[in-house]
Amino acid sequence: MRLFIKLISIVILSFFFSFENVEAQELPVVQNNAFKRGEKAKYRVFYDAWLTAGITAGTGTISVHHSIKQFHNRNTYHIEVEAKSVGLFNFFFKVRDKFESWIDEQAMVPWQFKRDMREGDYRKQEDILFDRYANTASSSNKTIDVPGNVQDIVSAFYYMRTLDFSNAEINDEFFIDFYLDDSIYNSKIIYLGKEIVEIKMGKFRCLKFKPMVAQGEVFDEPYPMTLWVTDDKNLVPVLGSSAVIIGSIKLELIEIGGLRHPMDAKID
Repeated sequence: MRLFIKLISIVILSFFFSFENVEAQELPVVQNNAFKRGEKAKYRVFYDAWLTAGITAGTGTISVHHSIKQFHNRNTYHIEVEAKSVGLFNFFFKVRDKFESWIDEQAMVPWQFKRDMREGDYRKQEDILFDRYANTASSSNKTIDVPGNVQDIVSAFYYMRTLDFSNAEINDEFFIDFYLDDSIYNSKIIYLGKEIVEIKMGKFRCLKFKPMVAQGEVFDEPYPMTLWVTDDKNLVPVLGSSAVIIGSIKLELIEIGGLRHPMDAKID
């Protein structure tokens, strides 16, 4: 079940462009026409193998809260991601994870990031404060210098949704810097074009991407996952399919509400 939260995290990291560098004391202005407060999406995660027959192993929700918190007199979006195992999977490996990010409403960069991970016997709590003017990130362990465009694993997804993919060409590559565990990482995604995807909610016109993830304990190739997001103004993830060493796992949209725009990508 550690695979479950890894997949949730990858979905959030999957579709990003890098910012232009920003000088200290000046934050960019990013127009958000993609989402609003009150949006909430729910996903199910399942192992796509003959032994499990698509049985749901866990669920994840991503919410944009109505509350407004200020940093340096600047309003933020409060985004919360919750992931949990369900059914018999609680017996084998219980997961109860929460990730939160407070994202600058105008600049679309995080001021604060929290995570509370409970996976079996594993526990991890973290509270990160970003100083967007000094370009630093501070945890309970240390303070490090960060790029002016750095994201966390939640804020990156919401910044992506403010972008225009209409001119993207097949095999275009896009990059982003993100902060995790007192370190800075870079992720790359490859745009693969447009496809129609069918899930239980219906058929959707989608943009298709392949994100880069680190090779190692779980993933044995740098591009094992394919992700589809709605080809409309919302850019909502619909489906993720990941090849892992033990087989494959999928993430599928099962509920969506509070969208800023009609779901024009849905065709059936």
